[in-house]
Amino acid sequence: MEALAVRLSHLDSQAEGAIRVVMFFDTLMRRRVDVPALARASAVLAECVAGIRLHGTGRAIRVSSDGRVASAPPGPASTTVPVTLDEEEIGTVWLERPGPPGPLDEMLLDRLAIAAAAVVERYGPARTTMADPALVELVIGSDSDEAGRARALRLLGFHPDLPVRVVAVRSQLPLDQVAALLCPARAVKAAPLADVGVILATTLDPTRIPAGVRAGIGAAESADRSWSEARTALRFTTSRRPVIPYDDLGALALLAQVPQDATRDNADVAAIARLADNPEDLETLDTYCAVGSLRRTADRLHLHHSSVARRLEQIGRALGIELTEPAGLVRARLALTLWQLLDD
Repeated sequence: MEALAVRLSHLDSQAEGAIRVVMFFDTLMRRRVDVPALARASAVLAECVAGIRLHGTGRAIRVSSDGRVASAPPGPASTTVPVTLDEEEIGTVWLERPGPPGPLDEMLLDRLAIAAAAVVERYGPARTTMADPALVELVIGSDSDEAGRARALRLLGFHPDLPVRVVAVRSQLPLDQVAALLCPARAVKAAPLADVGVILATTLDPTRIPAGVRAGIGAAESADRSWSEARTALRFTTSRRPVIPYDDLGALALLAQVPQDATRDNADVAAIARLADNPEDLETLDTYCAVGSLRRTADRLHLHHSSVARRLEQIGRALGIELTEPAGLVRARLALTLWQLLDD
C-alpha cells in the first residue's frame, strides 16, 4: 500500500494522477481497511498530515506523512471535506499541508470522505441518526416476530437485551435534530413513517425536546407496545402540553379508544366544537380545565379575575354546563379532551 502511494506521488500528469487517486481508494476499499488505515494511507499519499474525525465517536485521528500518528500539535487545515452518510454529516476529513493546497487535494479528500462513510456503514453500525424506515418498522411493528425484531435492533445499533423507548413526534424541525437533543449521549435512531416521526432510544431526556415539537413517549419495554402507547400519547398533546409520557395519561388513555362517530354525536363535544369558532373562549376553557381555579386562570391569561369570571359564565351557558360545580368541570374536561382527540 505504501509503495503504491510513493509511486503515485511522483506522477506529473494531473489527469492521470486523478485516475490513480480513484484507483488507490478503490484498492483500499477492496481490502476492507478500517478508519485508521484509511488515514495512514491518505497521509502517505498526500505527503502531509491527514485527519479523520467522526462525530459518533468524538475522536480525531491524525497521521503524518510517514504513516505514524501525528505527534505535533494540529495545524490549520488546508483543505476540509465533510463525511456524509444517508444525507447526514457524520464527520470530517482534512489535510494539514503547509502552504497552498495541492492540485489533487480536493479529489483525494472527496475519495477519503466516501471511503470513510463506507467503512462506518460496514463496521458501524452506522453512526447516523436517521435510520432505514423498513428496519424501524420491523422493530415497532405488532406483526413482527421476535427474531426479526432482534435482528433489526442489532442492525440499528441497539443491544437486543436492552429495552428501547419509542417516541412519536410531530415537528417542523428536522427529525435527526430532535432525536439528537432527546438522547445526546447514547444510541438513538429516527425515521419518518407517514405523517409521524419515530425515535428509538434506550434512554431519553424529555426536558430537552425543543419548543414547537409535539411528542408522545411510550412506556412499555416491548418496542411494539411502546410505539402504540407513544402514538396514543401524541394524540393528547396540545400547544399548552406538547410533550406527554403515556404513563402520565392514566385512565385518560381509555378515551382514545372511544369510536370517533360516538364522540362526534355527543352533545357536549358538539358544543365544544361550536365554541372553537372563538379561540379566546376555547383558550379560557382549556386553561380553566387545566388549573381548576378562577384566579389561577386569570393569572395564566394575564386578565382580571372578574373578566375571566364573566367569560366562564358565558361559556358555561353556551355549553349548558355549570363550570363552577365539580361535576360540571369534570364534564367540560372530558368533552374538551374528546374534542381534541377528534381534532388530531
